[in-house]
Amino acid sequence: MDKKKIEQGVKLIIEGIGEDPNRPGIRKTPERVAKMYEEILGGRLKDPAVQLKVIDGEKHDEMVLIKNIPLYSVCEHHFLPFAGIAHVAYIPKGGRIVGLSKIARVVEILSQRLQVQERLTKEVADLIDKTLNPLGVMVVIEAEHMCMSMRGAKTPQALTITSAVRGVFRSSNATRAEAMNLIRGGMTGGREL
Repeated sequence: MDKKKIEQGVKLIIEGIGEDPNRPGIRKTPERVAKMYEEILGGRLKDPAVQLKVIDGEKHDEMVLIKNIPLYSVCEHHFLPFAGIAHVAYIPKGGRIVGLSKIARVVEILSQRLQVQERLTKEVADLIDKTLNPLGVMVVIEAEHMCMSMRGAKTPQALTITSAVRGVFRSSNATRAEAMNLIRGGMTGGREL
C-alpha cells in the first residue's frame, strides 16, 4: 500500500472542497487517513484461505453456525463504510471442522477490502465451500451502508440483507429453514433470544 500516494490524494480532496490543507486542525489529516486506509483495507494483502485449517483429531457431522460476527467494510462505489453482522453456517463433510474464530477471521479479512455486500457474501461462502468442501455452506450478512444513510436515499438504519447458499443448504428446504431459525432465534446462554 502506497501511503504517500494516499496522502497526496487526500490533500487534493481537502483543497478540492475549498479547505486549507495547512489549517492546524487538518494539517495531519492526509497522514491519518493513509494510516486508517492501511488498517481498514489491509485485507487485500492477506490470504483468507490460510485461516481454514482443519482441526486434526476432531470430527463433527452436524451444522456449525457462527452468528453475529461483526463486520466493517468500505463500499467501493463511494468510499463510505458499511457495517453489520455476518452469520456463517456449514455442515462438515467427513467431520472436517475448523476453529470457530477462523470463520470470523475469514469474514474480517474479506471485509477489509473495497467491497460491495453482495460480493462479500458470495466470497465468504465460496471460500469456505472450496477450502473445506463441506456438505453445505450458508452465509447471511445484514449491514447498514453509510452511502444510503448519509447521502442519496438518506435512509438511516435501513439494513441490506444478502445471502449465499451452497450444497445442502440450496437443495434442502428443511436444512436451510433450520439454519434460518437458528439465525433468527436460537439459544444464548441457555435462554431463548
